[in-house]
Amino acid sequence: MSIEEIAAEIKDCKRCSLWETRNRAVPGRGDVHAEIMMIGEAPGKKEDELGMPFTGAAGRILDEMLAQADLKRDEIFITSVIKCRPPKNRNPKAEELLACGTHLKKQVSSIKPKIICILGNVALHMLIEPNLPIGSVRGRILKKEHQRYYPVYHPAAVLYNRNLEEVLRKDFEALPKLVNGIR
Repeated sequence: MSIEEIAAEIKDCKRCSLWETRNRAVPGRGDVHAEIMMIGEAPGKKEDELGMPFTGAAGRILDEMLAQADLKRDEIFITSVIKCRPPKNRNPKAEELLACGTHLKKQVSSIKPKIICILGNVALHMLIEPNLPIGSVRGRILKKEHQRYYPVYHPAAVLYNRNLEEVLRKDFEALPKLVNGIR
């Protein structure tokens, strides 16, 4: 399936109850041939209003980190594990993760990125291991089922803990070199 077909499927999705409270589903956005795919947690209020990923406060931090790493948003593909906003920005439930997991697998399969940059614990737990703390693996390449993953703190974490800003910046700055080293 093409990314456009997957996006259409996501916009019509009723696999879990989140469709009942969403304004817009947020399938993701970016280069359909990207070497880097970034996967966050779930849409927030602004993303739900606009139907685009990382457009709120966390999106501003993500844009800063991308710029400092000399990466352009339109050259990567950005999405989240959950495609609809959970009420009051609560953590996604297991059944929601399961329902959206199919969409995410199709997106990864369609894009075939060299590396997936995991943004935060929720994506890490869904894609790698359920109880693995992001702090123990951030900034390292992990391999699972022939795919390379690069976990980093979620940009929103910087909003609550400014001490993480420099760590996140360094992790983002290492990303282009890591991608160039992958054959």
